[in-house]
Parts: sequence; C-alpha cells; structure tokens
Amino acid sequence: MNEKIVQVIKSTLREDSCQYKVFDLLSDGEWHCRSCEGKQVASEQYAGGGGIQGLQRGTKSRHGLVIETKKEHCLTCSKKTIWDRWTGDLKSANAAASIPTALVNRILNVYQLTDAIENRKRAKHELVIDHRFPMERWGQSETSHDVKMSESDIKKKFQLLKKDDSGNHNLLKSRSCENCIKTGKRATPLGIRFWYFGDENWNPEIPSSGVEAEQGCVGCGWYNFEQWRDALNQKLDEIQSTTLEVKDSTDSK
Repeated sequence: MNEKIVQVIKSTLREDSCQYKVFDLLSDGEWHCRSCEGKQVASEQYAGGGGIQGLQRGTKSRHGLVIETKKEHCLTCSKKTIWDRWTGDLKSANAAASIPTALVNRILNVYQLTDAIENRKRAKHELVIDHRFPMERWGQSETSHDVKMSESDIKKKFQLLKKDDSGNHNLLKSRSCENCIKTGKRATPLGIRFWYFGDENWNPEIPSSGVEAEQGCVGCGWYNFEQWRDALNQKLDEIQSTTLEVKDSTDSK
C-alpha cells in the first residue's frame, strides 16, 4: 500500500472520527470482517456514511476509495460474514453538496414535515432529506444547490424519510440501492415485489452510474415512494374491479 497516499487521506480525516478509524483499519489493504473487526472500530457506523460508504463517496477535497466487499466464513465469528478491503485505488468523489439552511426549511415546508413512506407528519429531527437518485450511482460530486429551487424541482429531486427510534428508512434505502448495484436486481420496499415502471431487473441498456443512471431508478419504490404507492393502489383497484365483474357475471348465470 502506498504510504504517501495513506498519509494524505488520513490528513483529510479527523483523528477522533469513525471514518478515520475505519480507514486506519483498511489502510493495510487486507480483508477485514465487519462483524468482529468493524464493530470494534466503529460499531454500527462502520458500514455507513460515517465509515465505508463515506470513504467510498469521497468529498470535494478528497477522492473516493475503491473498496471491495465479499461474504466469507470468519474463524473468529464462527459464521459467514461481510468482509471489506481497500484496493489502494481512488475514484472520483460523488459526495452530496451541503443543503443550505434556507433550502432545508423550504423542502420541509413543501412536504409539510411528512415522511414519504408512513405518510406521517413528524418533528424536524425525525426526518432526513433524501435524494431520490441515490448517491451510490452519481459517479461524481453534486453541484451546489440553488436556494431558490422551484417547488417542482424540489419534488423531483428530494423526498423526506424518517429517522427515529423505530427505524431509519434512509439507511434501509441505502442498503437496498447497494444491493441493486451489486446484483442488478431492483429493490422491493417492505418486501413488496412491485415496480410502477419496468420490472425487478436493472435495464442493461442504462448505465449503472452517472446522470443517465437515474432513469434506471424510475419505477422503484425507494426512488419515489409516493408514486409507487399510488400506482400500487391503482393496480389493486383494477384487480378488485375485475374480480367483481367476474363475480357479477357468474352470479347472473
């Protein structure tokens, strides 16, 4: 592993941060088990934005890291676990731009503090402003946000997800998107196999990352839960209507 690159990356991280600890572990280029090594380093934050995901995304001042992941039996854990390894390679950052406070308040007001999935009004601290198009597929860092963004653009770009003691929907989405990227199989929110456009397979004609990749997300509930829910209800209404028509036809005979 190039020690100079390692030191440069460390200089961009706070020594008391989880990300620094995770990088320090992965900087040897060896495979590390998340269950036994990762949790000792950064507990539940090891794989998230404060750990591996954050290192992979990079920032405006730091490249992203190419980190490989696999499943393998761990002798320490005595079970099959997830392992990670930094290849030593870097990639273009795809970090999110900070959302100005004025825009944050506008987004919250547009959605009236209501989360997309449970359709429930919540306190500000229980909500996360989520980019519909997942950062894992951006391929580059986000440009600065326009504070005067129109309401239609806000609805096109963002949705609100809950983050409270009962669950973190933003984290669930992130994990689902990672699995989609890895397997080519689109997500099933709440375990429901339904897509309002396309099917379970990522369209092979659409790039896996970059601006054009967003089209491949259309139809997935995590991308637009409100539209997904409305389309699912419409489908159920159609099925119910057809069932009643068949029943009426049968009863009239």
